[in-house]
Amino acid sequence: MVTEAGVREALREVMDPEIHQNIVDLNMVRSIQIDGANVAVELALTVAGCPMQSQIRTSVEEKLRSLTGVEAVSVKLGVMSDEEKKTLLEHLHPAKEAKSPIMDAESKTRVIMVSSGKGGVGKSTVTVNLAVALARQGKKVGILDADIYGFSIPRMIGAMGQPTALGENTILPLEAHGVKIISMGSFAGEDTPVIWRGPMLMKALEQFLTDVVWGELDYLLLDSPPGTGDIAISAMQMLPKARVLIVTTPQASAYKVAARVGLMAKKMNLTVLGVVENMAYFICDNCSKPHYIFGQGGGEETAHSLNVRLLAQIPLGAEVRERGDSGEPVALHGADSPAGQVFSQLAQEVDKEWQ
Repeated sequence: MVTEAGVREALREVMDPEIHQNIVDLNMVRSIQIDGANVAVELALTVAGCPMQSQIRTSVEEKLRSLTGVEAVSVKLGVMSDEEKKTLLEHLHPAKEAKSPIMDAESKTRVIMVSSGKGGVGKSTVTVNLAVALARQGKKVGILDADIYGFSIPRMIGAMGQPTALGENTILPLEAHGVKIISMGSFAGEDTPVIWRGPMLMKALEQFLTDVVWGELDYLLLDSPPGTGDIAISAMQMLPKARVLIVTTPQASAYKVAARVGLMAKKMNLTVLGVVENMAYFICDNCSKPHYIFGQGGGEETAHSLNVRLLAQIPLGAEVRERGDSGEPVALHGADSPAGQVFSQLAQEVDKEWQ
């Protein structure tokens, strides 16, 4: 015999694809009607025109049809009322405080600030591919693109849409390749310059931390702006448990500057996780030997000056750039790509640092 309790329990296995919680706990199940072997369910979607409504409907239908005794299922979709949405927001942000749970001293989320001394060394490339590699190893990962002026994460990871706002202070991040993403580029548009002064930048960073529904993350990676400016300082102050991953290239003009970021982190009592040397070498197609186009030893020099490990040396190759431009990071193809293999190894080394 089909019962309402049985139907409701089955619906607990249906997850909202954006919020990643079951639709019963999210109060999306408005009513359940049972007439013998026929089950009719009314759902309240979080927003009108929800892009995931077809996926939700299909998941509900499949789950209920799998119940013993159910022969027919109908699903009616509506939109949450203001009161229902208020209940949802209270569930997502219970007794919401001025700071994000990730900023709490008891948070289990491991925060990594990916930093560099100057632009153009591949900091965002490392951020995206490390995040994807961690996700492929079963970790729950998010990226906060804190490079407000020079955002590039959305294109590199293939998340070019706009986040969903459930309320004035509740934003659902985008998701691609198993990684949650929030970026100024998701709001301003790829070709729109952000012409803001310091206070507005700090407010944007704070909102990305407090208003975004990150959920339970294993890792949150911050793609920091290059150098030792206001945003980097503010992020370090907001996230005192964060560890800093320094990205450099081999030449002196990059690694000498990169060391300054590590020294700033240490002065602010943050742990430097290690160093990644990007564009470390190029493997020639003809001779299959490494060629050190930008010099050699910069990553080791930076690591030595900061008394930390050189965690990875990323090879220079066209596929890293091509896959980044197409939103298909090279880390998705770890077994088939030299650079992808290095990023997979880097994810393992990073994870070891917390063990």
